[in-house]
Amino acid sequence: MKTIHLLITGLLLAGSFHSKAQTDNSRSEISLITETLMSYIEGTANGDPERLKKVFHPSFNLFTVTDKDSLRIRSGAEYIANVKKGEKTNRIGRIISIDYEKDAAIAKAEIVIPNWRIFTDYFLLLKYEGSWKIVHKSYTWREYPKTDKK
Repeated sequence: MKTIHLLITGLLLAGSFHSKAQTDNSRSEISLITETLMSYIEGTANGDPERLKKVFHPSFNLFTVTDKDSLRIRSGAEYIANVKKGEKTNRIGRIISIDYEKDAAIAKAEIVIPNWRIFTDYFLLLKYEGSWKIVHKSYTWREYPKTDKK
């Protein structure tokens, strides 16, 4: 009976070490993905195209649906070219969710541009050559709520 008790205790301890290692790794990967997404958010808000170039894959594209219900595709190069160095904007971004498995991740962020639009961004990220890169972005937007000033 004592042997079974020791065996069960040993298995439980071994299992807890394994899950702790996975948890630590998960936190580390989530932190790295968060850094990548924050480089996007802060790079666009602070006019830092070089920061964007570091986190976007060179073949990165953006996808959205236009008001006329057609697909609009822009290259990442075109997107980055529209970010003027040192030109700060009033964009306020936050990460809503991150999900990953091994070297692939999806993420959702919200970008608020007060008095204009609220964007919802969906990202596909891949980890290669030691870092996470944004390889795809799809987005949509809605009007910023109008306030009734009286």
